[in-house]
Amino acid sequence: MSWGDDNGNKGPWGGSPWGKTPPPRGNGGRRFEPPPNFDFEVLIKKIQVWLRGKSGSSGSGKGSYGKKQISIFIAIILLLWLGSGFYRVQPDEQGVVLRFGEFVKITQPGLNYHIPFPVESALTPKVTKVNKVEIGFRSSANTATNVARDVVEESLMLTGDENIVNIDFAVFWVIKNAGYYLFNIQRPEATVKAVAESAMREVIGRSNIQSVFTEGRFTVEKETHSLIQAILDQYNSGIEITQVKMQKADPPDQVIDAFRDVQAARADLERQRNEAEAYANDVIPRARGKAEEVLQQAEGYKQKVIAEAEGIASRFLAVQEEYAKAPDVTRQRIFLETMESVFGDMQKVIVDSQAGSGVIPYLPLPELQKKNEDANE
Repeated sequence: MSWGDDNGNKGPWGGSPWGKTPPPRGNGGRRFEPPPNFDFEVLIKKIQVWLRGKSGSSGSGKGSYGKKQISIFIAIILLLWLGSGFYRVQPDEQGVVLRFGEFVKITQPGLNYHIPFPVESALTPKVTKVNKVEIGFRSSANTATNVARDVVEESLMLTGDENIVNIDFAVFWVIKNAGYYLFNIQRPEATVKAVAESAMREVIGRSNIQSVFTEGRFTVEKETHSLIQAILDQYNSGIEITQVKMQKADPPDQVIDAFRDVQAARADLERQRNEAEAYANDVIPRARGKAEEVLQQAEGYKQKVIAEAEGIASRFLAVQEEYAKAPDVTRQRIFLETMESVFGDMQKVIVDSQAGSGVIPYLPLPELQKKNEDANE
């Protein structure tokens, strides 16, 4: 049997071991895989038949030439086999090398090499792709309508104060370790979904219904994220949770109207409480300011009275001291000062008895009364 025939084939098996041109390795040089019907025994038998034919046609004198051809052929086959171990890992992938089906190592993006098939093989899963798991709802395939279908058996959960809530949330995750991801868990998406639902039920079971609906949503998301990651790390799953996002947190549909009425009543109560606090914050400072003003006035009056009393006492002591030195002079002085103070504020008319013998006394009562009123004002 020769390499060529009438059909132009280039080998004893008709161009290639599987009867046609070997398929190219796609996706940038991934691992070499033989065709499904590839049989090494048939290949070896065809090579042996071809070699026997070549050696028979060459004769005894050309044995060395036949051996040389065999050596070249074996070298080419060996080089092709060794060259099939090169493979490329894309930037969004990790290379996982298997040796006889057992995980050996992880390779980074770029051109890498492994011992060719069947000793080693390489897998290249995408590790930067963000995967999404929906719990409690299913998104619609029609993006135009964007209507989600509620899954009641997943969304209904019991809170710590024994109320039922309807929780819809999504979990986003990526592959952190491709080796663990491929060989430690069988169904990654189902595992993430089961762990996420269990973790959310545990966190909701420790929370009150009011906090779940209001300011506690962020805390629920954070605690659920940490709990899911801790459980997956215990499994050595090779999965990293990037985000837990609550889509909806409402009471069950059967009681949602009553719950909204309760929420409205609580809002009214909170509004009235805020109004009362605002009124108190307005009145109390003004009352405190008025009280402080009265206290300051009383303190000023107190200081004034004390100062006047001390001044009177000082003047009395000074007069007493002068009286002890000259009693008559001091007595006359006190009399004159007293008369001056008494007559100084009086309206009076002085008439000489000698010069006014023919004068009719006149007492201007209206004018005196007017002057007194002006003085009092």
